[in-house]
Amino acid sequence: MTRFLVGRLLLLVVGLLVASIIVFATLRVLPGDVAQIVAGTESTPAQVEQLRQQLGLDRPVVLQYLDWIGGVLRGDLGRSLVTNGAVGPEIAQKLAVTLPLAGMSLVAALVIGVPLGVLAAVLRRRAGGAVIGFLAQAVAAVPVVWAGMLLIALFAVTLHWLPTQGFPLDGWDEPARAFSSLVLPALTIGAVEGAVILRFTRSATLSVLDADHVRTAAAVGLTRTQALLRHGLPSVALTVLAVLGVQIAGLLVGAVVVEQLFSLPGVGRMLVTDVGRRDVTKVQSELLVLTGLVLLVGFAVDVVHRALDPRQREVGE
Repeated sequence: MTRFLVGRLLLLVVGLLVASIIVFATLRVLPGDVAQIVAGTESTPAQVEQLRQQLGLDRPVVLQYLDWIGGVLRGDLGRSLVTNGAVGPEIAQKLAVTLPLAGMSLVAALVIGVPLGVLAAVLRRRAGGAVIGFLAQAVAAVPVVWAGMLLIALFAVTLHWLPTQGFPLDGWDEPARAFSSLVLPALTIGAVEGAVILRFTRSATLSVLDADHVRTAAAVGLTRTQALLRHGLPSVALTVLAVLGVQIAGLLVGAVVVEQLFSLPGVGRMLVTDVGRRDVTKVQSELLVLTGLVLLVGFAVDVVHRALDPRQREVGE
């Protein structure tokens, strides 16, 4: 297990390093002059050149990258090219919205996907199983924006149960309002991601139902459902856990879109705004933080999965 942890930690560090290089290089090859954009359309060439020197954009690209990544290693994510404000504290403030949204979306996806996936497998030869499978296929194909608009029309416009826009100015100092403002966005992401989890859960449950130990339990007097609940759910849970490592990335991507739709002041909305302003320093730090979160979750899922699955431990030994 120790060897596995060391190997995964090395992969995590290498992944973050490669991600930082890709993010930095991609932003540098985008068309347009960052100094010109920051200086404005009425600036003179001399003013643009002076600003380029002040921002360090005239230095070799390798040195610019080393300065940035060195600051990241010290906990300094740089300063905005537009506002000159520190990037790190602002990202931390926005994460107070994005991380709870992602967590609530994950809970919603699991609540929707796992029970219905198991039920669809148990009812595979009945009309109910076919209906659940069809609905999962349909919902998984719906773009997050359309899902959000449909839920807004139902829960906000028709039923008047939930707010549709914004987040309390006092943030989590008003926990009830803050929580209620995230419920509908979380359901939007959770419904789409839950449909994907449902399909994986159904497939895993079908495999377990045909496993020898479950059929043996059914042969000695248990119903197939009882045999599944007592002896098959651990295997299904391991499959769902493995899928979550991939789905977390989908949750964060969905958060970027949903924060725009519901006017939530999270990292996703800030990222879209900063891309439009060509605030390169903020964008590269925001992308690195989001990538780091995905890699960290993937690392945690791998460790938990290996700790819970005896088959992987035997392979490692």
